[in-house]
Amino acid sequence: MSVSTAKAPAKNAYLAGVRDGWPFIFVVIPFSTLFGVVATDAGLTLAQAMGFTVLVIAGAAQFAALQMMMENAGIIFVLLAALAVNLRMAMYSASLVPHLGAAPLWQRALVSYLNFDQTYITSITRYEARPEMTVAERFQYFVGVATPITPLWYGMTLVGIYAGEAIPEAWALDFILPITFLAMVGPMMKSLAHVAAAAVSIIVALALISLPSGTGLLIAALAAMVTGAAVETWMEPRA
Repeated sequence: MSVSTAKAPAKNAYLAGVRDGWPFIFVVIPFSTLFGVVATDAGLTLAQAMGFTVLVIAGAAQFAALQMMMENAGIIFVLLAALAVNLRMAMYSASLVPHLGAAPLWQRALVSYLNFDQTYITSITRYEARPEMTVAERFQYFVGVATPITPLWYGMTLVGIYAGEAIPEAWALDFILPITFLAMVGPMMKSLAHVAAAAVSIIVALALISLPSGTGLLIAALAAMVTGAAVETWMEPRA
């Protein structure tokens, strides 16, 4: 097989990834713009907000950390909150190993950076449907899915920052972050385990509201994870 022939399937895989990834821009644009607005309202500078979105590149974790920062929580609580929200990324990474574990180190590092909900779910579905794909094709497809999403995440965050600076302080945007979380969490309520975890997190968070900022939320998150796992275990024999 010639070099040009070998490169063609990888190129086709990349273009297929771009095709499958572009519909996500309709979710990325509003959420990244909103993050820029809320980050500005929380007092972050342009460099801080952009550094945040480029380094973290995970919407739920960014909003969770920002909420804790707005409540003046300690840095350890901010980091733990973001980590708790993003624990699922460890499971994503583990399930990608059989498909991309043989890729060069720099490719695996890039996949790790670009490993978020949209790229993972779309790519793993493709890999399972087409087991004949080579490692090179899988990598190209993964990057293709991320191509229309990632630059927009950066760019629209910048737009949101400048939009937030133009919004008068009297408008009070404090309500935006809770509404955003509701919009993100609502579609995730797909099973009894999800509903139980959400209910426990709400009850525990409200019960511990008097604790130092951030502590109650972390305990509520832990209680929710334990509840979700327990309900899943209870339901398995009955499925």
